[in-house]
Amino acid sequence: MARLVRVMSIGRPMKRRPGRDDPAKPQRSAYDKALGLLARREHSRKELKTRLRQGGYESEEAGAAIDRLGAQHYQDDGRFAEVLLRSRIAQGYGPMRLRVELKSHGLTDLHIRELLEAAQADWEVSAASQLRRRYGSTAAADPAERARRAQFLLRRGFAAATVRSVTHADLDEAADEGS
Repeated sequence: MARLVRVMSIGRPMKRRPGRDDPAKPQRSAYDKALGLLARREHSRKELKTRLRQGGYESEEAGAAIDRLGAQHYQDDGRFAEVLLRSRIAQGYGPMRLRVELKSHGLTDLHIRELLEAAQADWEVSAASQLRRRYGSTAAADPAERARRAQFLLRRGFAAATVRSVTHADLDEAADEGS
């Protein structure tokens, strides 16, 4: 079977750009790769180490690069956690989901608790806002609909007490309108 070659409009074969496995392209150091990742967005130490290992860097080289970036204040788990927390709160996620996500990045329970307290988020207002965004301002018509709304909030990481408070407030508002 004939092999197809991509041809430019003038009839000549296109040159291939050097890829990852091309021997002509020099391998970047783990430090350069990690610095490039950090230039795009904040990363946790654990996340950087994973990305470098997936890129084929040895564990010692990756660890040394991350330590160097930390010493130069380019990588900081505290700063990463604050940025992630602010972002997720703005997206409407609750404290339970945030706790799990921060834990997956290698942060300690104490640090996570301090961050959540420092955030001073009003979780009930955030949960109510998510309900309005998703379901509009109409009250739940029946218990099944209220259960669907509660499950939505629970999946977003809000505590059961907050969900109960918000979904029952929805019930109370409907009863007040009917009077």
